[in-house]
Amino acid sequence: MRAQAGVQPSPVAISPATSQIKKTQSKDHGIVKGSAAYRRINIALFAAGFCTFSLMYGVQAILPLFAHTFHVSAAESALALSLTTGFVALSIVLLGTASENFGRKELMSMSMLGAAVLNLLAAFAPNWHILLVLRALEGIMLGGVPAVAMAYLAEEIHPKGLGLAMGLYVGGNAIGGMVARVTTGYLAEVSSWRVAMGVMGGLCLVLALVFKALLPASKKFKRQTEFKMAFHINAFRSHLLRPELVVLFAVGFLMMGAFVTVYNYAGFRLLASPFNLSATQVGFIFMAYIFGAIASSLAGEVADRFGRYPVLILGILLTALGVGLTLSHVLVLIVIGIIVMTIGFFTTHSIASSWVGRMAIGTKGHATSLYLLAYYMGASVMGAFGGWFWDHGAWISVVEFTGVLLMLALVAAIVMRRFTQASTI
Repeated sequence: MRAQAGVQPSPVAISPATSQIKKTQSKDHGIVKGSAAYRRINIALFAAGFCTFSLMYGVQAILPLFAHTFHVSAAESALALSLTTGFVALSIVLLGTASENFGRKELMSMSMLGAAVLNLLAAFAPNWHILLVLRALEGIMLGGVPAVAMAYLAEEIHPKGLGLAMGLYVGGNAIGGMVARVTTGYLAEVSSWRVAMGVMGGLCLVLALVFKALLPASKKFKRQTEFKMAFHINAFRSHLLRPELVVLFAVGFLMMGAFVTVYNYAGFRLLASPFNLSATQVGFIFMAYIFGAIASSLAGEVADRFGRYPVLILGILLTALGVGLTLSHVLVLIVIGIIVMTIGFFTTHSIASSWVGRMAIGTKGHATSLYLLAYYMGASVMGAFGGWFWDHGAWISVVEFTGVLLMLALVAAIVMRRFTQASTI
């Protein structure tokens, strides 16, 4: 009896059983970092993020060519972008809801394939109005990827590897946005905007097929057998009643609003005196996105080790520092400021988006849909509103406006800590 009660078995004797238990626990809690499935998911979701932002923002570089080809104003040409982003914001909620019945992988695959085909069709649009219709439909299709991707990762990935996986997905967004802007502008210059759109559509069609082949089917997702409006209303309501999630939604709205505002109007400033840069030179500023891609990946890994909250605060402060540097009249400092701002923004977005998925209790697709609705609405509303400050007070007013947004984001992040338990930080 004494031996049984007081003598501990040797480590060698229990090692195989303990190892098996650990493996089972890891499996129960999701796909672990370093496994083959983890690598497949990261490649697939990087491709999904790349396609989403490349198809969404690729036309930004060729808006002047739309104006020339279809004889429309600059403001009208911008509809080719704003219609897409606007419908993405709306479709995120609708398709995120549909994913509860349809399935995560199935919806993302369909969205990527559909958006790529629509971009190809837009390259052959015979008139302006058909082009706009196709771009609006493309926005509806694209909404299915961001609405579901974060929920899929939160459900399938082990918590210790979630930050890195989410960071790589956000990094795909950054790389896609950068490559599309630079590549589309170059192809349009050496050939035509139709060729540029066709190439991007064809590339994303191939990547959509790669995504479908690589991504493992959901194992933890429980599909709803029938559509119940009350279920979805209650799901959205349950997330909106949790203050910590609402504050995270606000952080996404404010950060994206500040980020898009700076990128929207920095070009206007640099094209004018005293800088007098060419449109091509201004376009290379989007290369700063590569730093955002690296930052989002590193931020996720650092947050996995040291906690999300300090990295979130650091991202907001870096964004503010970068915006402040753009007040300089020295071109090098302005470019450095934009790079620092980009690093800070993607750090914050990577942390906030992964945090939403982790804190959501059930119906993670609904929670991430609400976050992304706020995120893209920040781009649409604050990005457009920032134009008023540019028109009435030039760059210093733009910086003041974005400074207020970032200050509010910092306050929201500080307030959020009161609602989060230590285990989530």
